[in-house]
Amino acid sequence: MSKEDEFTRVIKENEGVIFKITTVYTDQPEDQQDLYQEIVYQLWKAYGSFRGDAKVSTWMYRVALNTAITRLKKEKRKGNRVGIDQVVLKQTENYDIEFEEKLKILYAHIKMLSDLEKGLILLVLEGKKYEEISLITGLTPTNVGTRISRIKQKLKTQIVEE
Repeated sequence: MSKEDEFTRVIKENEGVIFKITTVYTDQPEDQQDLYQEIVYQLWKAYGSFRGDAKVSTWMYRVALNTAITRLKKEKRKGNRVGIDQVVLKQTENYDIEFEEKLKILYAHIKMLSDLEKGLILLVLEGKKYEEISLITGLTPTNVGTRISRIKQKLKTQIVEE
């Protein structure tokens, strides 16, 4: 299998990782597509140096989060700010409307978190353990646990007040 074929397979198998990050770090569908492409590009550039010390998904999260945060910092320096008025969700035929509304509310509140908090909560929603989140973010597992606890409390408070 060629390097390109292997990379394409890895991207397809872990596409959800990229989609979740682009959903939280963008407001418009066009921006989401641009960020998706930028993440895939950065993954491709780094693919040759991936040694397999961590799981592919862990490596992908690290590259994708760093790419999203770097892009966000560049946009903030430019002064281009867009209000949160849309939450992009994958639509399916059998999608539960009530669930969709709850998900929109959750994602809207996640978008209000800091860049690091967004990344941490996405990893939790993905079902990652604190040790793996620690590898992705560079934080200690204890620090990860503390921060996640605070983020959860912050989200609960915000959503209840709504």
